[in-house]
Amino acid sequence: MEAGKPDFRSAGRYLWWLVRTQRGRCAAGAVLGTTWMVGLTLPPYLLSRAIDDGLTPGRRPALAGWAAALLGVGVVNAWLGIMRHRTMTRVRMHAAFRTVEAVVVHATRLGAALSRKVTAGEVVTIGFADVTVIAQTLTITGPGVGAVLAYIVVAVLLLTVSPLLAVVVLAGVPLLVLLAGPLLGRLGKVETTYRTRQGALAARFVDIAGGLRVLNGLGGKDVYAERYRRGSQELRAEGYRVGAVTSWIQALGVGLPTLFIGAVTWLAARMAVQGDITVGELVAVYGYTAVLVVPVSFFIEGGYDLSRGLVAARRVVQFLSLTPAASGHADGPSTAAPLCDPESGVEIASGKLTALVSARPAESAAVVDRLGRLGRFAFAERAATWGGIRLDEIDLTRVRERILVADHEADLFAGTLRDVVSGKGDPGDEAIDRALYAAVAQDIVRGLPDGLDSPIDPQGRNLSGGQRQRVRLARALLADPETLLAVEPTSAVDAHTEAAVAGRLRAARSGRTTVVTSTSPLVLDQADTVYYLVDGTVAATGSHRDLLAGHPGYRLLVSRGMAAS
Repeated sequence: MEAGKPDFRSAGRYLWWLVRTQRGRCAAGAVLGTTWMVGLTLPPYLLSRAIDDGLTPGRRPALAGWAAALLGVGVVNAWLGIMRHRTMTRVRMHAAFRTVEAVVVHATRLGAALSRKVTAGEVVTIGFADVTVIAQTLTITGPGVGAVLAYIVVAVLLLTVSPLLAVVVLAGVPLLVLLAGPLLGRLGKVETTYRTRQGALAARFVDIAGGLRVLNGLGGKDVYAERYRRGSQELRAEGYRVGAVTSWIQALGVGLPTLFIGAVTWLAARMAVQGDITVGELVAVYGYTAVLVVPVSFFIEGGYDLSRGLVAARRVVQFLSLTPAASGHADGPSTAAPLCDPESGVEIASGKLTALVSARPAESAAVVDRLGRLGRFAFAERAATWGGIRLDEIDLTRVRERILVADHEADLFAGTLRDVVSGKGDPGDEAIDRALYAAVAQDIVRGLPDGLDSPIDPQGRNLSGGQRQRVRLARALLADPETLLAVEPTSAVDAHTEAAVAGRLRAARSGRTTVVTSTSPLVLDQADTVYYLVDGTVAATGSHRDLLAGHPGYRLLVSRGMAAS
């Protein structure tokens, strides 16, 4: 696979892909980590030489020389430690950002299928918890590699002192690591269970937060709060199990090396007493063994990080393996063409302003969803057609480029008002001003302290309902799609503003296909054609005035709209 494309065939391959995307940095971390750890073995050797050579009467110059060498090695090791840490921090941050980028890009690629395939809580948990764990796992590419080489260097140095001590170290260190193996396997299982429960609980929290207003109205807030409380307690219990295993692993990471030091030092002390090694060599053996605490700890911690990293990477891989809804390959009509919805009988003439009216707003919105190939209507049995071609046979990218559904509750992202309105392009102030004028939103700009550069909160929380609706409409008009399908674009504004929006909308979209859903006579009077829907199908068609005169049901529905206005 290409280095820029995530390898999600397995969790291990994904982690390896993260390493491949920063080969140079990981190699630098491995070199620095190895040099630093090997450098830790030099002070015991220099100290032993200072004892054996420098403490002999009359050998003060030798003592001074070995002490100076010891100081120099300490300074170099300190610098290596700093550079190693800085490099590995960059490695971890790069891995985190690449994972976030892969998740966001794939979420965008899934589009409307995302909410049907994975919960929002799962995506949030991946973006925060899993990304952090995966980033930490890449530490094994630096100090982890260095630990292996430092272990070999210490074994060679001990071999020059005593073959017996070298054999003890060569056999003892792998044994210490193997003792932690069963716990690492256990950790992988409990981490997987914990991670699954964490994602489910996060999803429940997102659902409660999103539907809090509805739950308050239905009186169900306490019921859902109790469910969340029970889920939290179960997650806490699972977290205790993870903590128990983790504490044992960390205890072994500290305790076993300490016991090992004691055993090797005891054996070396007996050899020194028997005259097999010198006092300086005894000190060196203790120093070498103490240095081994670092690589042994890295072995155990690396296994711990790798176990957790594989669990987290597995969740990311599962997400990246989700496939978007199948899409056709046709390019669609070459020029503006009519849209037809067989389910309702609606036919949208190209280049005209068409209105959909229904006593149930959801019915007219469903027609718009089918015409815009959204959500569960993307592949309806009786699919909408565009220029005689089924929408589900047309490449979805082409549909999105030419047909825009502007929902009155569409998300508003945080940023300046200019960014919120501009969308993905950079249209310039003149084009933005025209869109704001068409949406009757100039007063919003004037009312904000910094005009177009004023910050807008997520979902436009620092704007009123009517202001949010007009900002959404301005954004849709600025996109200037070939076909605009607007759902209730004026439902939250007063009658005076609604009349201005209706007139300016017609002028701004002159000659382009536009569909609006509304029961407002101010909007309907601007439409070239009005479809009156009953139970989701067309009951009458004509101009607003014709329907007022000839259809009592339509007249009664619109009259309520007039009274509301």
